Amino acid sequence: MQTMARFTKLLTTIAPIALILCFGAASAQAFCGFYVGGATSDLFNNATQVVLMRQSTTTILSMQNNYQGPPANFALVVPVPVVIKEEQVKTLPRELFAKVDQLGAPRLVEYWEQDPCAPEQYEDLVFSSGNEVMSIEATSDRASDDDYQVTIEAQFSVGEYDIVVLSAKDSTGLERWLRDNRYQIPKGVEPLLRPYVENGTKFFVAKVDPKKVKFEGGMATLSPLRFHYDSPEFMLPIRLGLASSPGTQDLIVNILAPQRYEVANYPNTTIPTNITVRDSVRSRFAEFYAALFDETLRHTPRAVVTEYAWDSSTCDPCPGPTLTPEDLATLGADVIEQTYRDADAYSLTLTRLHARYGKDTTEDLVFRAVQPLAGGRGTPAPDGTMSMALEPESSNNFQARYAILHPWTGQVACAAPQRGRWGGPPSDQQIVAPNAGAPTAATNLAFAPRGKLNLAEHVTADVNMVGVLASNKAPLAPLLRKPRTCGCSSAAGSASASLLVLLALLFRRRRSGSSSS
Repeated sequence: MQTMARFTKLLTTIAPIALILCFGAASAQAFCGFYVGGATSDLFNNATQVVLMRQSTTTILSMQNNYQGPPANFALVVPVPVVIKEEQVKTLPRELFAKVDQLGAPRLVEYWEQDPCAPEQYEDLVFSSGNEVMSIEATSDRASDDDYQVTIEAQFSVGEYDIVVLSAKDSTGLERWLRDNRYQIPKGVEPLLRPYVENGTKFFVAKVDPKKVKFEGGMATLSPLRFHYDSPEFMLPIRLGLASSPGTQDLIVNILAPQRYEVANYPNTTIPTNITVRDSVRSRFAEFYAALFDETLRHTPRAVVTEYAWDSSTCDPCPGPTLTPEDLATLGADVIEQTYRDADAYSLTLTRLHARYGKDTTEDLVFRAVQPLAGGRGTPAPDGTMSMALEPESSNNFQARYAILHPWTGQVACAAPQRGRWGGPPSDQQIVAPNAGAPTAATNLAFAPRGKLNLAEHVTADVNMVGVLASNKAPLAPLLRKPRTCGCSSAAGSASASLLVLLALLFRRRRSGSSSS
C-alpha cells in the first residue's frame, strides 16, 4: 500500500479505456523506456509504437520496437507499477500497429471541379526460435543481487524475448547491476532511474537474442510485445526514454476511449487543418506536414498537438481500413471483456496527440477527457476556399486534412455554367496519377526531411493560426474567375471610339483651316 501511495504521486489515475501509440524520429528518437545493449556502441530507438488499453484498474500495454545498432544482445527497459507474470505476456502481429498509425495520420485529399454544364448531383463525398530463458544468476566472480539491492521478481521467455522483471531499492545499485550484467546502458541514466526507484516502480526488461530476429541495414524489426496488469495508476512514463535519445524526441499518442482526450499538464493546441495546398505537396506530403507541425510548436512551445479525433470504426475520407472488434480484441479488449463483462470496448473515439520533448522534460504525460471537436471536414466553397475553423459538436469529427484542387479544364458550352462544384475525378477525364482521388496518409513521419521546405510556397491561402502567409496568392483555379463576357470587346470598342473622335477633330480642324483661307 505504501508503494502504491508513492507511485500515485507520479500521475493522476485515469479510468476509461485508452490506447496509446508512440514512435520517434530518425534524428529525434522517442521511447517510453530506454534501450540497453550487450555491445559497446550506443543504441538508439528509431521507431517505437506503444499501445495501452485501459478499463478500470486493468491496463494492457502493447509495443512495437525497431532498433538500430550492432547485431548483439540488446534489451528494452520499461517502468511498470507491478510485477508482470508469464501468463500476462504475448506477442502480436506487426500489421495492426501500422493500421492504427494510418487511420489517425494526417491525410492529403484531392478535389476536382465538376463539369459546369452537367446536371447537379447530390452525393455524399466519402472518399521462432528456442524459448530457453537466459541465465542471469550471479556467478562466483560477480557480486550477488543483494549487493546491488536489486531483486529478480520474475523471469521467463516469450517468442524472441527473454524477460526479467526487476525491483530495486537504490537507483545507483540498479545502474551497477545492469552494467555488471553486461548491458551497455546509456550514460547518465541513474538520475532518470531515481524517481521511479524511489516510488517503488518495477522494471520490465525484455532482452532480445539477435540470432532470432532479422537484421536489415543494421536495424532489427521485432514482434510487438503485449502484457497486462492490474494497478490503480494509469501512466505513460516518458522521462526514462530520454536516456536513449541524443536530444529532442517525438511522441505520438493515440487514445481509444469513449471521449476525446488531451493532456492535463502541458499546453494543448490543434494542428491547422483544411488547408488548400499546391500540387507540389503531392510528392512531399510528409515533409510538408513536418514543417507545419514545427511551425505550430514554434507558436505554442511545449504544446501537445491534437491531430485526430474520430470514431475508430469510421472515417471520411479513409486513408486505410478502420479498426474492427477483432483488432481491438488483439490490442487488449479480450482481457477487458473477461474482467468487465459490461464494458463496451468496441465503441471508441480514436484521439491522436503529437508531442515533442527534450532533456528538460520533468513530467510524464497526464491525460484528461474533454468535449468533442469537429474540423477538417466539408467540401471547398465555389471559389476553392475551405473553412479552417474548429467547432464544438456532440461527436468527434476532427482530422488533419489538406487538399489539392483541380479546376475544370474541359469545354464550357452551356448558357448557364455552374462553377465551383467539387467532387471526385470526372468519369470522362483521364487521370494519369496512380490512385487518383484516394486519400494519402502521412505515415513514417519519423523519417520525414525537416528544415528544407518553405510552407508559404506550398499553401494557396494564409494560415493565420501559425502566421504563415501564402507567398503567391494567384488564384488556384483561374477558370473560377468571373467569366470574361464583353471585357475585351469593350476595351477594343473604347479604343476604336477614341480613334474616331481624334480623326473627327483633325477633320474638323482641316475644314476650319480651309474655310478661313
